[in-house]
Amino acid sequence: MNSIKAVLFDLDGTLLDTANDLGLALNHLLQDHQLPVIPFEKIRFMAGAGCRGLLKLGMNIGPEDERYPTLCQQLLNLYQRYLVETTQFFPGILSTLDFLEKKSIPWGIVTNKPAKYTDPLIRHLQLDKRASCVVSGDTLPNCKPHPEPILYACNLLQQNPENCLYIGDSLIDILACKAAGSPSLGALYGYIPAEEDPLLWGADGYIHHASEIIHWI
Repeated sequence: MNSIKAVLFDLDGTLLDTANDLGLALNHLLQDHQLPVIPFEKIRFMAGAGCRGLLKLGMNIGPEDERYPTLCQQLLNLYQRYLVETTQFFPGILSTLDFLEKKSIPWGIVTNKPAKYTDPLIRHLQLDKRASCVVSGDTLPNCKPHPEPILYACNLLQQNPENCLYIGDSLIDILACKAAGSPSLGALYGYIPAEEDPLLWGADGYIHHASEIIHWI
């Protein structure tokens, strides 16, 4: 991957470890509805699945349930309250960002997380001045696995897609890369359900620790 001129990151499960704050929100919702709380280690693997995955885990309901829209909004309201309670960088991320900046390699964020949650997180962790671009889930008409967000980020970075490495921890990240024509790395340290085999995603490479990104570049 010696043609890499820019790097793009997924947010939850790749750049930031947000699982515990999502878990706080879910368990408070369950308590509000007199339901048993879920151990954080079980929530962790569903942290990248949004309302759909978390409500299925905690309440066994899906979007077809008439209660779903109300419960989803309650969960999101709670998450906004706990947004920056415990969220932190994954090990090796800060040193990787320092490396990229030292080498004058621009980096950005492409996430399906709506901007109302993305932007406060970025400011809280003082990334708003460091990231060369931030594309949230509602920045554009389409979100991943559609290629539009990655292509838009590449345009902002003034780089061709084939020169922009994308790192993510889910199949939709890799599908978006393939559609956009960008090389991809699968972050095996992210929020991957136990029953899923990420080696079947077809990423260009896989990493167990964020510091391995430097090797690939």
